[in-house]
Amino acid sequence: MEADEAPHPPPPWKQNKSAVAVEASSGSLASAAARLSARSRAIPPARDFHFYNNFPSFKSPVAAAAARAESSLGVLGASTLLPKQQQQQPPFPTEDLDDAYDWLVARNDDLLEMFAASADEFKALREKEEAQGRKVAAEEMAGDGFQVVYGKKKKKVGMGEEGVGRSEAFGSSGSVRMATMDRAAASGPKPKVPFHIPTIPRPQDVHRIVVDNTSKPFDHTFLERSDDGARAIHPLEKLPMEQLFDRRVPGSEPLEPPALDDTPFTFVEDRKTLEVLVTKLKSATEFAVDLEHNHYRSFQGLTCLMQISTRTEDFIVDTLKLRNCLGENLREVFQDPTKKKAVQIPQQLALQ
Repeated sequence: MEADEAPHPPPPWKQNKSAVAVEASSGSLASAAARLSARSRAIPPARDFHFYNNFPSFKSPVAAAAARAESSLGVLGASTLLPKQQQQQPPFPTEDLDDAYDWLVARNDDLLEMFAASADEFKALREKEEAQGRKVAAEEMAGDGFQVVYGKKKKKVGMGEEGVGRSEAFGSSGSVRMATMDRAAASGPKPKVPFHIPTIPRPQDVHRIVVDNTSKPFDHTFLERSDDGARAIHPLEKLPMEQLFDRRVPGSEPLEPPALDDTPFTFVEDRKTLEVLVTKLKSATEFAVDLEHNHYRSFQGLTCLMQISTRTEDFIVDTLKLRNCLGENLREVFQDPTKKKAVQIPQQLALQ
């Protein structure tokens, strides 16, 4: 019986993974970042900075460093390595500090998205190579024809077409831009269709009620409809006016709220905790409500959190996770005219 053949050495792409990772994390880039972080601590804070900036020995090198930074950021913004959507963005603003900060945050987000998408693509390629024990050609990783889109939505002035950006790439109705082409003239691999990053799940994927992203007024799903079905009936519409507006509210001394450390706090993110909240609200005679609105990278904004506070306890409700069951659970206590509600709106309170 012949001796077993010696095992073949692992392919190059499977060797020294840890060594490559250590070298990448301790190389010149990591050293430069560490030096930059250490030197940035020597920059005086805002109040002291304006004082030191009156002296030429401090002002001149700071101005030179600022000029080099602006030049580097300008080169970064015009880099041909960025996707075309980002190359069409406005250049680095040098006049307004807030605009410069927003520009830098946006570019940083774009680069991080590119890195995350590239890392996911590389991981999928590496896993496929290790499973098959061979190199995988680029054509084999074409996948389902979708492509990650980076950058924010940018309108082209004077044209009827809008660039596909981040706001559309994450689930809005216009995320794919259609174009016509001559099939006979087309050559090479089929171009990929822009789509969202597949590794990031969308919250609305688990919603029982489909999210309506059309540009029309919000329509309550659970409200009773009029006889002709043309409009929704407000829960308080059937109550008599004297019950809605009780002007015989007796005067009372304002009560100071308890200290924050002495007030119990509950984060409501599941049905069981929501039912506990409803039970406590049913026994309360008054409570306060504050809604947290978010419109950053979202279509027409959304309510991301809701704070409900009684005299003795605070609750924060995750309105995204509990979107399907908030109405049916909170409707009864919110429409009860015997309970006093203080609703926080910008710069004032609305009492009900």
